[in-house]
Amino acid sequence: MSHTKGFDNDRYLQEQAACIIERAGQFDNKLYLEFGGKLIFDYHAARILPGFDPNVKMRLLQKLKDRTDILLCIYAGDIERKKVRADFGITYDADALKLIDDLRDWGIEVTAVIITRFDDQPAAKQFINRLERRNIKVYTHRATQGYPTDVETIVSQQGYGANPYIETRNPIVVVTGPGPGSGKMATCLSQLYHDHLRGNGSGYAKFETFPIWNLPLKHPVNVAYEAATADLGDFNLVDPFHLEAYGETAINYNRDVEIFPVLKRILEKIMGEKSVYQSPTDMGVNRAGFAICDDSVVRIAASQEVVRRYYRYGCEYAMGCTDRETVQRAELLMEELGAGPPDRKVVAAAAEAAREGQRKQKGNKGVFCGAAIELHDGAVVAGENSSLMHAASSLVLNAIKTLAGIPDTIHLLSPSIIESIGYLKKDILNTKQLSLDLEETLIALSISATTNPAAQTAMEKLKELRNCEMHITHIPSPGDEAGLRRLGVNVTSDPSFSSKNLYVT
Repeated sequence: MSHTKGFDNDRYLQEQAACIIERAGQFDNKLYLEFGGKLIFDYHAARILPGFDPNVKMRLLQKLKDRTDILLCIYAGDIERKKVRADFGITYDADALKLIDDLRDWGIEVTAVIITRFDDQPAAKQFINRLERRNIKVYTHRATQGYPTDVETIVSQQGYGANPYIETRNPIVVVTGPGPGSGKMATCLSQLYHDHLRGNGSGYAKFETFPIWNLPLKHPVNVAYEAATADLGDFNLVDPFHLEAYGETAINYNRDVEIFPVLKRILEKIMGEKSVYQSPTDMGVNRAGFAICDDSVVRIAASQEVVRRYYRYGCEYAMGCTDRETVQRAELLMEELGAGPPDRKVVAAAAEAAREGQRKQKGNKGVFCGAAIELHDGAVVAGENSSLMHAASSLVLNAIKTLAGIPDTIHLLSPSIIESIGYLKKDILNTKQLSLDLEETLIALSISATTNPAAQTAMEKLKELRNCEMHITHIPSPGDEAGLRRLGVNVTSDPSFSSKNLYVT
């Protein structure tokens, strides 16, 4: 597993900051900058661009914080249906709260939260109350009348004019949200409309890392973006407007290209002059492609991400969260790159671990689960489930033993601790599942570490599992998933369940 750097963060920061400041200067020094993708903890970018700091955008904002306001948009429908952000396993409204806290940790305050396409949804009202009672300014924008085709109505008092104006102080206004469709663009355009009525010549631009416009259409990094949005049906294409205006090939994605003619007319109607933008690519302030310092490293990492997405959609389909077409799209993209499960060494190793568990426990009719992890030095460690612990638990213990050079014969968890947890689960809490999931195992390890020096040494090695590749032959239980997320491993799993029970705790 290669850990060579493929992306130069410092160059990216320098170029991106300069590009944003220059763009703001083109519009009476007031720029509404739509931030696509994850503002913080951008693990997708970190996985496909080795060396990319998941928080580089926050470092950028810190650099610009004296001239920046932040507006946070969230679609009321996402609050109502409790849409989940997969990276953290939390709902979009919880992610919005987390983002406000995270920004504060970086010394940056959110100016306001905008609830978009608000239609008096009860859950959205509750969310508004929660924010306002914590002294956070909240605005609501209803669906824009006439959108997307009736530009006369959109750019009028019945359209953007129906939205309340959001007061901002600084020349750069970053408009962000927890996911796609959060209403960021509509918020930017609504603000432009109000500004221009007031005689302020503000402008609009997009900061969207993917697809990377100056990489080839079928570059693995751009294909990985398509895989990441396979559930939305997004696809990349050559920007036809850019090609026509400049004779240059630039890559964009379908939604931006489809909406551009309308967006251009809206901007011209608001500004009362010919648009400064001839293509959706023109609107971007995206310098990520210029910071790739090793293309071969990035290609390998992006191909791996496409395989990971294929597995993830397979599991989501098994759980009823997505449709068959999404899985098929991901599979086609994977095949397009000539990638597949054999590219993940851990897949075959996990299957072998499950077979090994079956051989060890001959006669046991239970489900045998195997797991494998590839450490940063390329070594592969495996583990399987047993009556004592889940496969993910035994794997993590085996991995940290390997990293610490502790012999397999030495136990990290004292039998008395395992016994005590088993007693609590069975006799006190009346739980059916007695074997330890990963969260429980990590707690047991921390308790053992107080009296067992080997456990203390091994526990220190948990940090070295971050960004390691892992595969498990069954969909992780909630306790395993939470533990793996905290460890920061890049985990995939087969779309199989570890139990015949429909309800898994």
